[in-house]
Amino acid sequence: MQAVILSIGDELIMGQTIDTNSAWLSARFADMGIMTIHHKTVPDDTSAIVLALKDACTLSEVVVVTGGLGPTDDDLTRHALADFLKRPLDLHPPSLERIRAFFKSLGREMPVINRIQAMVPRGVEVLDNDWGTAPGLKVKVGKALVFLFPGVPREMMKMAERDVFPMFQNHGESTVLTEALHTFGAGESTVAEKLGELMRRDRNPLVGTTVSKGVVTVRIRSEAVTQMLARKQLAVIVKAVEARLETLIFGRGEETLAGVVGKLSEKMGVKVTTAESCTGGLTATMLTDEAGSSLYFVGGWVVYSNAMKTRELGVPASLIEREGAVSQAVACAMAEGALRQEAADWSISTTGIAGPDGGSDEKPVGTVWIGLGHRSESGIKSKAECFQFPGSREMVRDRAAKTALNMLRLALLK
Repeated sequence: MQAVILSIGDELIMGQTIDTNSAWLSARFADMGIMTIHHKTVPDDTSAIVLALKDACTLSEVVVVTGGLGPTDDDLTRHALADFLKRPLDLHPPSLERIRAFFKSLGREMPVINRIQAMVPRGVEVLDNDWGTAPGLKVKVGKALVFLFPGVPREMMKMAERDVFPMFQNHGESTVLTEALHTFGAGESTVAEKLGELMRRDRNPLVGTTVSKGVVTVRIRSEAVTQMLARKQLAVIVKAVEARLETLIFGRGEETLAGVVGKLSEKMGVKVTTAESCTGGLTATMLTDEAGSSLYFVGGWVVYSNAMKTRELGVPASLIEREGAVSQAVACAMAEGALRQEAADWSISTTGIAGPDGGSDEKPVGTVWIGLGHRSESGIKSKAECFQFPGSREMVRDRAAKTALNMLRLALLK
């Protein structure tokens, strides 16, 4: 069984809004052994939507359309469906009452413009929307079962979970299982080289890689006639990938680098603090984005000026004058100073040149020293490494913060 997903909206075509609906739907379909063979983004144009529906219904057994069911003049999906089916739009009184009730629950009268959301192509099944105003629609077209949902992700997800996926839980065909292993610290080409023949395109399970903000993800897809066999195949390849990439892998699925560092810290009962210059608190932000971070993160400093490095962390002004703020010595002094100021076991420090200005031949833009401090029975010790990060200011800061977290992760693993 195959699926096609159509995302409607000029804002998607223009890149003003990111289409997260297609990715979510595809992943959920894959869990049930339904392969999504086509994603298509379609503008708010009736003829374009009609053509996309025609193509989708000839290609697959399941078609999911999201977006274009709002009340404004550029919401044309219901009109396009009516044209495609060659049927008129009729008022659906129960939907009109639900929309009125929705606005009443907000203490407002329903605007007249919202009446169009209760107009439905004749003979098409209406799917109630308990989370918004636009009802969904369902219709059989040839071999294809077509679903239309609002583009609002929360509404679409709730309705799809209720109205679509239960229909295909036991469709009796092949099962597809997936796994995502996240790595950090090596480029995509290096990861691919280590994986070698595991990435051949004629294999099952299929292994591929994607990159997002410095994280290289190894995506594995196992397809088999039964879920048990698919799971067994998947486990074998996951084990093989782990053997080749070892500590480059930091997590799976929805895990983040900061989240994994947090779990390790909590498990080991250690406390972490930060001292940041060029990253401006981004490392601390990543740590505290994770629920429960108060169990291991005690706080940190953003010491942008040299004077503040000296005042808050005790970094000697003479050291900064002699070595420069962006140096191994200062990174170590910041990491050690944070541990002297706060009763933590580990500290992370960052000092560098994020750009776009401020670089030199000796220290070009993207130069970042990252320090790692540790408190043990023998006292406070530190080390620091220099990195050269490419890209924009945002990229340099992001990579520096993640590299700092990864350094701590590797230290904790040891």
